[in-house]
Amino acid sequence: MSMASIQQWTRSLPMSFPPPWVPDHRHSCDSDTSYDDDGWSVPSASSASSPGRSVSERDYNPSDDAAPPPQHKSSDDMDWAEDDLSSLSSLSDDSENCDKGGHNEPRDINEPWPYIFKSGDAVWVKSKTGTWYCGRVLGKYVRKGQTRENENTLYSVIYRRCVRRCFAPMLARASRADNYPVETPSSLSLGLTDVIFFPSFPISIVFRLPTMTKTYLMNGFVEKMQSQDQDFRYMGLSDLMKEIKVDPQSFLGDENTEMKVLRQVLQLVEDKISEVKNQAVKWHLVKIIRESQMDFVVDKLIDFSASKDEELREISGLALKTITSELPAEGLVSSKACAKLTPKLLSQLSNTEVSPETLMETLDILKILITHFPSYVSSLILDPPPIKVLTPLLSHPRIAVRKRAILTLSEFVPISAPERTSELLLSEVIPNLTPAASADKQRTTVQLVAALARSAPQQVASGIKEIVPSILNAVQRDDDELREGSLQSLEALVLKCPAEITPFLPPTIQAATQYVKYDPNYTGGDDDDEEMADEEDEDDAELDEYSDEEDTSYKIRRSATKLLGAIIATRPELLTPLYKEVSPVLISRFGDREETVRLEIWATYNTLLVQTAVYGGGPQQKDLVGGKRKRIEDGMDVEETAYTLLQAQVPTLAKALLNQIKSPKTAPATLQAGFSLLQTLLKVLPGSLSPQTALITSISKSVLSQSPSTSTSTLHISCLQFLALFFSTHAPATFSGSLPALTPVLFSSMGERHPRVASDSFRTMSALLKALKPLKSQEIADRVYAEALKRLSNHDTDAEVRDCAEDIIADLWICATDVMKTKDRKEWEYICRSSGRTDGAVRVVSKVANEVDLGTEWTNGCVEWTMTILKKSGRTGKVEVFECLATLLARYEGGVPSDLPPALVPQLKPYITTADISLLAQAMSILTVLLETAPTITFQEIERDILKDIYAVSRSQLLTGAALESVLAFFGALVEADSQIAAHVVPSLAKSVEGVPRSETSFSNVSKCIAQVVKSYQAVAAGVISEYAKHIRNSSKATTEQVILSLLILGEVGRNIDMSPQQDLFAHVIEHFAAEQEEVRNAAAFAAGNIAIGNLHQFLPAIVKIVEGDDQKRLLALQAVKEVVTYTSHGQLENMAETLWTPLFKLSENAEESTRNVAAACIGKLITAQPARYLPQVHARIIDPNPTTRATVLSSIRYTFADSGPSYDEILAPHILEFLSLMLDTDLNVRRLALSALNAAARTKPHLIRDHLPTLLPNLYRETVLKPELIRTVQMGPWQHKVDDGLEARKTAYETLYTLLDTCLTKIDLNEFLAHVLIGLADPSDEIKVICHMMLFRLSQIAPTAVAQHLGEATPLLETSMKGPTVGKDTVKQDLERAAELQRSTLRAIAALSKIATTGASPRFDAFVAELSKSEWGKELHELSA
Repeated sequence: MSMASIQQWTRSLPMSFPPPWVPDHRHSCDSDTSYDDDGWSVPSASSASSPGRSVSERDYNPSDDAAPPPQHKSSDDMDWAEDDLSSLSSLSDDSENCDKGGHNEPRDINEPWPYIFKSGDAVWVKSKTGTWYCGRVLGKYVRKGQTRENENTLYSVIYRRCVRRCFAPMLARASRADNYPVETPSSLSLGLTDVIFFPSFPISIVFRLPTMTKTYLMNGFVEKMQSQDQDFRYMGLSDLMKEIKVDPQSFLGDENTEMKVLRQVLQLVEDKISEVKNQAVKWHLVKIIRESQMDFVVDKLIDFSASKDEELREISGLALKTITSELPAEGLVSSKACAKLTPKLLSQLSNTEVSPETLMETLDILKILITHFPSYVSSLILDPPPIKVLTPLLSHPRIAVRKRAILTLSEFVPISAPERTSELLLSEVIPNLTPAASADKQRTTVQLVAALARSAPQQVASGIKEIVPSILNAVQRDDDELREGSLQSLEALVLKCPAEITPFLPPTIQAATQYVKYDPNYTGGDDDDEEMADEEDEDDAELDEYSDEEDTSYKIRRSATKLLGAIIATRPELLTPLYKEVSPVLISRFGDREETVRLEIWATYNTLLVQTAVYGGGPQQKDLVGGKRKRIEDGMDVEETAYTLLQAQVPTLAKALLNQIKSPKTAPATLQAGFSLLQTLLKVLPGSLSPQTALITSISKSVLSQSPSTSTSTLHISCLQFLALFFSTHAPATFSGSLPALTPVLFSSMGERHPRVASDSFRTMSALLKALKPLKSQEIADRVYAEALKRLSNHDTDAEVRDCAEDIIADLWICATDVMKTKDRKEWEYICRSSGRTDGAVRVVSKVANEVDLGTEWTNGCVEWTMTILKKSGRTGKVEVFECLATLLARYEGGVPSDLPPALVPQLKPYITTADISLLAQAMSILTVLLETAPTITFQEIERDILKDIYAVSRSQLLTGAALESVLAFFGALVEADSQIAAHVVPSLAKSVEGVPRSETSFSNVSKCIAQVVKSYQAVAAGVISEYAKHIRNSSKATTEQVILSLLILGEVGRNIDMSPQQDLFAHVIEHFAAEQEEVRNAAAFAAGNIAIGNLHQFLPAIVKIVEGDDQKRLLALQAVKEVVTYTSHGQLENMAETLWTPLFKLSENAEESTRNVAAACIGKLITAQPARYLPQVHARIIDPNPTTRATVLSSIRYTFADSGPSYDEILAPHILEFLSLMLDTDLNVRRLALSALNAAARTKPHLIRDHLPTLLPNLYRETVLKPELIRTVQMGPWQHKVDDGLEARKTAYETLYTLLDTCLTKIDLNEFLAHVLIGLADPSDEIKVICHMMLFRLSQIAPTAVAQHLGEATPLLETSMKGPTVGKDTVKQDLERAAELQRSTLRAIAALSKIATTGASPRFDAFVAELSKSEWGKELHELSA
């Protein structure tokens, strides 16, 4: 059937098929309508009218019981109105139908088409009375159901605005058109009277007409845009853009129609009416137009941009900007646009006749292209090169053109050939920085250097030796703008080229300190600055005198301050010289007359304090091995550190700062910055503001006396937080005299309505109470108690304020116990409530119970309350409830009440399960306490109710760590409560493993529990040994599981009991070294080693003999020896060390790796026992020609680091560098073990390696690099698999870097460190990437400024990690899970980096984060960032 015949056929349809009042499918029924269980609506009061209805909906009266009567009209009347057709267009061409339905759309009327309805489809439905209504499908309510003829799919449909019922499709599928009567909907009858429906546009169920409706729709828009009426033209554009925004596919269809629309929109760019022009440049079309159309649009707009009409130039420039900004990040359209636009824009820039305004617009557009699409632009072959085109613009007479040219040029440098950059430096930068160059040239050039340093630091680094001295000379030139630009370029070089600028840091610091004081229009000295706040009226007049608008010297001071801030933030190794040279200068400028400069100086000093806290090493740090001290004249040794220098400067600092904020006229922002700086100072040097207490009191009182408003509440909070820190870091004698002035305003703040102010007031008062403990002032206690009780008794109290009020009640009971005992304890009625949140109350009760004895009555009440909370479902807060309960039970001095165990034990039964291991541990601990305090009563309850459950828990493999310890403690307490039960517990525990799958059973846990019973009641020891010894005899018919369990039990028991009388038992254990099952052999080794501990002289020689003489059993014997050296006391180990030393080292020469590892662990333990004797012997073997010996040496040294005690540090320190220098060994395994040893040393003994890091780090960094020579290809059947032999060593190197970040931060060059982190982000191993993500997370907290400079380099690597795996036919579930985990790890790093990223510093990172926020990861990213 031809399209013309289809159009003729559709025009022959009667008007009622479909009627013009069919509602637009994009609008749904009222959202506030609810439904009963039968599906009938319950309209709300607001459902009478809907503001979101379309025009067609308003024409239809929803209260009518039936559809309007059919009206047969001629075909001429079928030219539907544009609005009606617009509302139906998406029904006739919904591209998702074929996708979700799983069928391609038919192109012929005779072709069948199964149809699956979707949510939002507009449909006709027929009621039981035969009346037709139009409705809409609710896609989430779909089910199978029985109709009158057969089973069919039932869809939930909402119609008559609010009624929802289930209907089935009329036909399973569509076929020939003559099967459909083309009259009215009521004429369709297939014998189904109340469950039939089909789409409201019947054509869409028979066939689809993708072109006709779109063409009609677009023509309607074009007709409006061609109207003589400017309002019609504007509305035509507006409607077009709205339609494309809602449904981008509505534009696509007939190519001729698309071009017609494009031509009309571009024609309106030249419209005389500004509103129409502005609407025409809102280009939603750019993402969907064809490639050929993109050429046309770009050519046309570029022609416009060269027009003589100024307004047309501006509009076309705006249109081009919109297009480039709206281009998708990837795709052919973007690539085509870049290929088309870039040469034309460059050509326009080469034209000397182009106006400056056009040049600026063109440069802006070009910058957008290169910033958003660097890969596309860099792939173009451009002649002449962009750098060559842009360079002449640096000499343009218009300053604005030069600035835009600098920014655009700096974006092209990273993607240009290195020789182009070198040419730029040699021809433009270096010559124009010489003293002979004009000031105008120098100003432009220093701005260019700053921009190049930010975008392409590697390219600029090559010329720094010539550039920096020239800039340092230029900054001395008498030109304020040049000075400002020079200081800014130096700041960029400090941040972006840290290694290359290092030799120039001293003169750079000197220049910055010189110009941070630059104020030629002010004749006062530094002392005058400090006293400005003392004479307010005179100062105001003085400030007015020097408030000349032409005075721009403050910009120079601000730039100099930022330069110092960059040095401070990125050079922690210079802290000591910075305190000597920079800190006094900054303090002297605390009173700068320009507020922006003053705040910048305070922020810079705050950075200095933060760096001191992170890298200063602490006010009392001492080097455990070595150290440098400064000898002073009186003979005392004083270590000159950042802390000592800061301590000496604090009086001057505090005086200068407080003088600036003490005036009542001080701006809130300045006050807040001052309190923030004081707070940082106290965190670094607690107790350092004692001499300034009076002034601090005066300022704080002045701030808190004013009622907090929306604009000043943050200031109040900052003041309160500072006071809390002040109280907690100073002795009470320091501020006790100021309390009469401070406490009234604090009490007033506690009553404030603002929740943040009130909660911080309570926290500040809590800090005061703790500082004054024991509190003797009844007045303070009474006032605080009254305010807290007021908040607790009010049900409308904010949750945070309530938590703080509860906490302060606890502090009152702890700090003012005598005063609180006089109260009626009414507060506990409000705290110990069973409804609402109880986590804060649990914390308060636990805190008070731990510190104060409130008597048995209070304890009983709180125990009853905690038991009520335990009954609640859910896990939230249960751990804290158990801890509180344990604290309360410990308060019973004479034992718990007799009625408590019968009530409490049944409540603990639900927690005796491995479903939640942490709660299991807590419950077992409570049972243990009950057994210890009320053994008789508790024992009966436990034996009757939960002992069987505990047996089942004891055998679980999930029982580890604290949970296992709690179970062992329980069995110890159980046997002590009633020793007779020991004889029943042991067999019951052993029996608990019977019939349980091996994968769910832990024989080790069961054996530990039995050993605990035997240890607590040794009377059963002989019986237990006899019982389980018979299972390991040769004549025994015990199962494998019984043998394993018996060996483990004998080993656990033998560790504490001498089994020398049972000689045959030990022999039977050794015989199992030859067992077939590996588990039996390992259990035998465990048993032999632990039995030997009970009598070393009797059993150890037999094990050593096997080590020396039996190759088959050597590894098992070594495992037994490892048990011996692990659990033997230090004294016993010294006595037997010589017996083990020689045979252990003999094994290191030719033994297999597993044997060497066990032997090395034993050797390491022996070294810690007698370091003076054995460490030199190990050290002598590091030059052994056999690599296995060197590997054993490193493994044994690594095991010594497990002992973190300082007992042998002095012996190890002289040799540690030689041990770790084996990172340079030729053997890969030796290098890997050396890296592992360095990691262990960095974790447990960092003081031994800190001074050696300059030697060790280059070797460590070398191991982080991927080595292609270590990658080999392995043939696995028909597949080839690449194996990286260097992966383990590389991964260990990155793990070591992460450890060093925590323990040796002060000795690390962060810029070099970051470079290797970035290398790791590109590593093929996901594990290494995850480690690097963790390092980025950590670095963003401790070195945010340094990390922020590398965001541009890190972004493409992070983008790659977030893309996920490429799913193919060989992809398995594990691959998807690993990829998802990598994505989450990457997301955590991105969230951390987003917190330190300043807007505009890295456009690519900003765009990446914005894109992620809109993706499926957006919610998780927001949560992580928050």
